[in-house]
Amino acid sequence: MANVAVVGAQWGDEGKGKIVDWLSERADVVVRFQGGHNAGHTLVINGVTYKLSLLPSGVVRGGKLSVIGNGVVVDPWALLAEIERVSSSGVSISPENLKVAENCTLILPLHRDLDAARESGNSGVRIGTTRRGIGPAYEDKVGRRAIRLCDLADPPSLKAKIGMLLAHHNTLRAGFGHPPVDEVALLRELNEVAPKILPYAAPVWRVLDQARSQGKRILFEGAQGAMLDVDHGTYPFVTSSNTLAGQVAVGSGLAPKATGYVLGITKAYTTRVGEGPFPSELNDATGRLLGERGHEFGTVTGRPRRCGWFDAVLVRQTVKTGGIDGIALTKLDVLDGLPQIGVCVGYKLDGKVLDYMPAAMSPQARVEPIYEMIEGWTESTRGARSWAQLPATAIKYIRRIEELIQAPVALLSTSPERDDTILVTNPFAD
Repeated sequence: MANVAVVGAQWGDEGKGKIVDWLSERADVVVRFQGGHNAGHTLVINGVTYKLSLLPSGVVRGGKLSVIGNGVVVDPWALLAEIERVSSSGVSISPENLKVAENCTLILPLHRDLDAARESGNSGVRIGTTRRGIGPAYEDKVGRRAIRLCDLADPPSLKAKIGMLLAHHNTLRAGFGHPPVDEVALLRELNEVAPKILPYAAPVWRVLDQARSQGKRILFEGAQGAMLDVDHGTYPFVTSSNTLAGQVAVGSGLAPKATGYVLGITKAYTTRVGEGPFPSELNDATGRLLGERGHEFGTVTGRPRRCGWFDAVLVRQTVKTGGIDGIALTKLDVLDGLPQIGVCVGYKLDGKVLDYMPAAMSPQARVEPIYEMIEGWTESTRGARSWAQLPATAIKYIRRIEELIQAPVALLSTSPERDDTILVTNPFAD
């Protein structure tokens, strides 16, 4: 059976949580492979809402193994708090059904401090981060000075590694006028959290290799979206990890050929949280309407999302860079009742027409959208579970999107409820 990778095809917040949850019914293992607790997924199951950040969406289903891969940066205190919060809703979480890669990088309080200091500073470009320390933790990872989960099991070497880490961070803190980190207090905090988090630690690469050898279906759950990829997104207004499906192999420890089908999630319109370019943004009544109907507020931060028409240029680009085989189109019902719906089909830049997003920051900020207006529909699509329940004009809109992005719609989501989903192509098919 094909293993499936689910990735965001826009700027995140596309509704991956519901789709992963829906697909997890057909999977045996659900894996997070990048990002941190800056990614929020909202699930609505039988009227109960679950808000997840670090935990894989499959954790709310019994009988599934949830895995946090080595590509994820983990705040141990945030993870334990999330486990406690989700468990209080009746979900069973233990080291039996949740494994955390022993070689994952830890987010420490000093990372949160540095993140906040940079975002609050008056110089440089503000990225609009969640201030949770994700970026600084990834910096320490590639700088080879990070504290990893496995280090908590070796107190003598942990003390030495903290000393090396603080030699770097205390210099940075001095530049912001902050006092040095209390080394004794940090070591005490880590030693206190160690026995609580270490039972979840495992050689995840081996766990996944065994699952694959046994023919189990593996679902890889991406965070954020393709246009936030540190290499292929709207740099520097991006996250600090690779969000494309190519990261599945590195961030989980399985070989690239382990992924059989890549499903890209995209809204029927476009949203973005934080700073950065957004060619199809609508700063008018229609943009506000999309935000109100779609309840567009960040799961983690509560920040209102910027809203605009569907950008086919961006999604076509992420289909190519992300190796997307098919897309899951979400929130179609938000467009119900609009007389006309815009789709961005190209960009204007300095008198030229572009069919892609340029890489440099200044051109990204200056591109102007070229719109194609499509007839809307008056009927409701909310809760539809078959093509027959969709208005003909809604189907026409979907087909036009498929043509423009050069990828088929594999699933269609018509409400936050798990079962309000139309399956066109089963990603888990042979």
